[in-house]
Amino acid sequence: MARTKEFDPEAALQAALELFWQRGYEATSMSDLVDHLGIGRASIYATFGSKHELYLKALDRYDRAGLEPIMRKLSRPGPALPAVRALVRRYATEAADDRLRRSGCLVTNTAAELAPHDPAAARRVERNWDQLETVLHSALLRAQAQDELPAGRDPLALARTLLVLMQGLRVVGKASDDPARVRDAAEQALTLLD
Repeated sequence: MARTKEFDPEAALQAALELFWQRGYEATSMSDLVDHLGIGRASIYATFGSKHELYLKALDRYDRAGLEPIMRKLSRPGPALPAVRALVRRYATEAADDRLRRSGCLVTNTAAELAPHDPAAARRVERNWDQLETVLHSALLRAQAQDELPAGRDPLALARTLLVLMQGLRVVGKASDDPARVRDAAEQALTLLD
């Protein structure tokens, strides 16, 4: 008879996500995961695979949890530009918030730490950015169709600009003690939508 798991795999995955988010991939050892999750090494391997597989599963979880609300907000009927502006400002606010900024964004952290030499991590980063760019592009196309955005603007180029800015806000916010730096950059970028 197969033994039942003595832990909740979803709770363990969330705990692993939080540890990786706080420390990064390389600085998190299997011993750290065993201690933090409160489960044995063999159970981690049996349930999630290697440390790398666990990291990728945690990154997928983070990705879904972060993108779904953004997609809902930017896809709502009605004026689109207020939602785009609110999203950019939210990124700036989070990047300047002392409680949030030190951890940064797990996708952005992965882009910096793993993507240059880890194809599986790089694919996930690209997928996240592609999805965010697509939802921004759709919102900006809607804004243009609703006469919120001038006809001469390129919604795809603007979506890409905002994506790069938002990722940059995460990086600068993580390293800078000057919240005005990210807030001013976000507000300046938003003038592109006027």
